[in-house]
Amino acid sequence: MSTKLEFIDLKSQYAALKESIAQHMQRVLDHGQYIMGPEVKELETQLAAITDAKHCITVASGTEALLISLMALGIAPGDEVITTPFTFAATAEMIVLIGGVPVFVDIEPDTGNIDAALIEAAVTPRTKAIMPVGLYGQVADMDPINAVAARHGLAVIEDAAQSFGATYKNRQSCSLSTFGCTSFFPSKPLGCYGDGGAVFTSDDALAQACREIRVHGQSARYTHTRVGVGGRMDTLQCAVVLAKLERFEWELAQRHALGARYGELLADVPGVRRLALRPDRDCVWAQYTVFVEQRAAVQAALTEQGIPTAVHYPRPLHRQPAYARWHRGAELVHSVAAAERVLSLPMSADLTHADQDRVVAALAKALAST
Repeated sequence: MSTKLEFIDLKSQYAALKESIAQHMQRVLDHGQYIMGPEVKELETQLAAITDAKHCITVASGTEALLISLMALGIAPGDEVITTPFTFAATAEMIVLIGGVPVFVDIEPDTGNIDAALIEAAVTPRTKAIMPVGLYGQVADMDPINAVAARHGLAVIEDAAQSFGATYKNRQSCSLSTFGCTSFFPSKPLGCYGDGGAVFTSDDALAQACREIRVHGQSARYTHTRVGVGGRMDTLQCAVVLAKLERFEWELAQRHALGARYGELLADVPGVRRLALRPDRDCVWAQYTVFVEQRAAVQAALTEQGIPTAVHYPRPLHRQPAYARWHRGAELVHSVAAAERVLSLPMSADLTHADQDRVVAALAKALAST
């Protein structure tokens, strides 16, 4: 077996930032404010500036960001939230957890993102929000989604767990709708060394609600104005993200360039279909994902050549045992087709051209032999 590549190369990133990360973490260890220390506000200020959102509220995870947003909106049992079935479970999980009803709408077959043209037909008198996902790092088509929301008086929660740093019509992901929610899980384009996330909004009242909800609903110490959760992001994790922000702009440029290079290298490889990129937006390639037939055989052949792969995601949510009960519509054919064919290849800002060449050569060989 060939030497195995890293699927996501966090080690090279750490080597480049080791001194800065140590300094930022040492400051936290010195002042000892491990919960809601000064790094929390510092990170929130920097992230708000990056996105152009008025408010950033750091939280314990990207999942928690979705939950807190739904709670801030007052989503109640029986309220419907329109979303995509082709996403990580957390998207629907948080809707269900607070008693809401996920309403699944099919995806665009070439991007994997929710098909904005299908959303309005799914709106009912019980609909309260729309939750699109920026899958693989490319933002969904937010303008028509926001237009549907405006016509029906709905909120929009952008699940930007994979798309932080991406742009849509020259506007930043996380500042495109009522709420933007992102994740700092280590494998994300901007990750910490544990769990972390953030909620973005330009609505003052909703921002205040989120701040209270993340500290058990407190508007002041031991004054519980609303029902909340323990949803704070640790100061140490904020320190890690602050250090990583120092080269985030460079990393985004690398991701754009490597994504484009993958596209060029794969253009003439028989048997692989690339993800479509819309001309009015970019992609931060949280995963570099392609479509192939006979995926299991292709994956096995790549493993033999030392190429790690992943599947994001092998089964759409409306076919998952925990969520199938909420699906009442027609079969979501594009979501099912994508789940059977998607394959994610090694991708990170520190991926070398030599390793990228190796990945593509191995994929071409695997496809030719299956």
